[in-house]
Amino acid sequence: MLSDWQPSCHIDALRLRAEVLHKIRGFFLARGVLEVETPLLGHSCGTDPHLGLFTTTYGYGAQADTLFLQTSPEFAMKRLLCAGSGSIYQICKAFRNGESGRFHNPEFTLLEWYRVGYNLGDLMTEVADLLEYLCASFLSLKTTKRLSYQDVFFSTTGLDPLTFSYEQYYAFALKQHQPEALSLCGDEHGLWLDFIFSHYVQPTLGQSEFYLVYGYPAIQSSLARINQDNPETVDRVEVFFRGVELGNGYYELQDAQEQSQRFDAEIQTRAVTGRQLVVKDDRLVSALEHGLPECAGIAIGLDRLLMILSHHTKIEDVLSFSIDRA
Repeated sequence: MLSDWQPSCHIDALRLRAEVLHKIRGFFLARGVLEVETPLLGHSCGTDPHLGLFTTTYGYGAQADTLFLQTSPEFAMKRLLCAGSGSIYQICKAFRNGESGRFHNPEFTLLEWYRVGYNLGDLMTEVADLLEYLCASFLSLKTTKRLSYQDVFFSTTGLDPLTFSYEQYYAFALKQHQPEALSLCGDEHGLWLDFIFSHYVQPTLGQSEFYLVYGYPAIQSSLARINQDNPETVDRVEVFFRGVELGNGYYELQDAQEQSQRFDAEIQTRAVTGRQLVVKDDRLVSALEHGLPECAGIAIGLDRLLMILSHHTKIEDVLSFSIDRA
């Protein structure tokens, strides 16, 4: 049994992390993508209704401000894009309260990047290039697959994710011996999608290759733009390997008014569900009004990727000190 002063991981995991970070920096340097840093503390934060947040008080003189530890560097990086930075990437810590377990630590490492002039297809190609490059020395993989959300959802469950049928969704849950889905999801289409996808679709994804699942239903728009050819979907992609989500990316929304409305809706949802209140990032809205260039971006959880490369099953096995040893 480890003493509480000792690292959570073996020293070999630290060497692997250093090697992977070096390769990532070389990959983006060769492609002319600028490495940046943005603040971990901010006056606002992501409004996603499902995220728990960390706050602290910044005191100076007679004043005191509440600051948020960032759940992602996304908003600050988009402000840089609006200021003319060009394509950028960042390797940084992010923080989400209440997340701890086999695949979660409340403090974790993200790789996030944005490519000016890219659409979602271009981004998916680069994601595949990076992951296959990083994994070449560690895993024997098949070529990365791309599947639409609608296709993979229907092929696994027989349900159409774009057309909500309460009766069909509930009948599916009963067939899977999970009647509790009714109390968890009610008549909310989005909750049913999250429940069914996480329990029955996601575990089947990427047993010997990375899966890029794109074209999410519009009710799961997050920060992605609506697809021009099919307004029932958004230009969003998620990365999976052996049933584990590794990344989430978008063909980025440029419309400042729509972004502001989405923030307001998420803040309202947080209030209704009793989640911690947040402050809308008006600086990001102002930056979008100035103009976000056409771009696509994604965030990938590096700790989970390191788990895959090192064949570990718990995130603490690749962290120097997990939350219980921090």
